[in-house]
Amino acid sequence: MIYLYILAMALVTYLIRMIPLTVFRKKITSQFICSFLYYVPYACLTAMTIPAVFYATNSLLSALAGVTVAVILAFSRRNLVTVAAGACLAVFIVEQFML
Repeated sequence: MIYLYILAMALVTYLIRMIPLTVFRKKITSQFICSFLYYVPYACLTAMTIPAVFYATNSLLSALAGVTVAVILAFSRRNLVTVAAGACLAVFIVEQFML
């Protein structure tokens, strides 16, 4: 039964990627549609990431500390590894003091 689920997920993933390529053959000239399609991956990634951030820790306070550190480091133009490590370290430190 698990193989059927995997096959169904693979088929759905393939169709999602294949249908636009076969349906839209001409170049998209609408400025609105182009800008909409440009920002869709960022919106989807944000919609999946933000809820996971707040439920991944033991408390809301440690999650807020991690998000705050990550936002500060990201706005100060640090690389992704530094931002992720800083957020993890902030969550770890806050959760250690909460015990």
